[in-house]
Amino acid sequence: MKILVLNCGSSSIKYQVFDMRDESVMAKGVVERIGIEGSFLEHNAEISGKKTKIEEEVPDHNTGVGKVIEILQDEEYGVLKSIDDIKAVGHRVAHGGEAFPQSALVEDEEFKEIKDLSRLAPLHNPHNAAGIQVVRELLPSVPQVAVFDTSFHQSMPEKAYIYALPYEFYKEMGVRRYGFHGTSHKFVAQRAAREMGKAMEDLKIITAHLGNGASITAIDRGKSVDTSMGFTPLEGLAMGTRCGDIDPAIVPFLQKNRGWDAEKVENVMNKESGLLGISGISNDSRDVEEAAEEGNHRAQIAVDIFCYRVKKYIGAYAAAMGGLDAIVFTAGIGENSDIVRKEALEGLDFLGVKLDPGKNKARRKFAEISSPESRVKVFIVPTNEELVIARDTHELVNGSS
Repeated sequence: MKILVLNCGSSSIKYQVFDMRDESVMAKGVVERIGIEGSFLEHNAEISGKKTKIEEEVPDHNTGVGKVIEILQDEEYGVLKSIDDIKAVGHRVAHGGEAFPQSALVEDEEFKEIKDLSRLAPLHNPHNAAGIQVVRELLPSVPQVAVFDTSFHQSMPEKAYIYALPYEFYKEMGVRRYGFHGTSHKFVAQRAAREMGKAMEDLKIITAHLGNGASITAIDRGKSVDTSMGFTPLEGLAMGTRCGDIDPAIVPFLQKNRGWDAEKVENVMNKESGLLGISGISNDSRDVEEAAEEGNHRAQIAVDIFCYRVKKYIGAYAAAMGGLDAIVFTAGIGENSDIVRKEALEGLDFLGVKLDPGKNKARRKFAEISSPESRVKVFIVPTNEELVIARDTHELVNGSS
């Protein structure tokens, strides 16, 4: 069974084609700058190793998905004899609210709910829904599955997801902690458990998805019981351009003293803060770490804050679960920055965490980086959200047939 996985953003479409007989990637690529001058498609046929870049205007997502379908059947760069080879399409959808505690086949009712949830994820769900609509038009007989970033966190207890605000805000408007990156957190925790030779249901695991967007999750016996991102992806850790946890009174303070409206404050906290705002250099941790090593004080503060927040959440989640068996680092920073991993785990010996300095130099690959005497296992696990989407799609489509 061949499955197409789509991740539709505001101006991009990322895609992969999986052969589910062995879960191999047949092709992958991206359509960039949709609706913007200078659009292009980059395609990699994994089977043949052939790559191509096509620079053509892509005015909308309909055109973009159409170009993906074309290149997949191309005589030189394609991997399909016919688009009929695609038996299902899986979509990454940012927000499933409380309506979707797990992935779902997308029929009319589910499609309407995904669009309605745009009120909670206005920057993401409309584009995810657009991708589903395009596939409906171009491949009307192909079943579609939505895999939600929020679903894995629907197991959180009320004490973890309800904010200390008037309760009617939750009941009437859905104001609560939802959490994100759930697909990634689930995948890397499962891999760590497998490497330990145990079931997730027997372990207490903390997963750290550290990239430009970053979040930490406490997974107690296979279920997410708390996570650092909240009502939106702004809460929690310091990130590339997001501020993470702050005193909420800062918002009206800035409005009064800067004369800003709510939209301006939200923009600053989402796009001008985090590593970029502190360092004044970049939102890319590699640039910030390099500047810190060269003696840039603001860059060093940025690195220190990032790592300190990670450490605080690890300590808090170990306490919340009443123990800890493993810590997993993933995503761009988590998989590649030995500096961040080292600083984030310093001083956690009392929890039984001991890092092996040599093993911690590993990058971009699976590795156990804890020392032999460490009571808590520490892993680097490259995330693979697309594979999770393909697996869920395969399972749901086969189960419905």
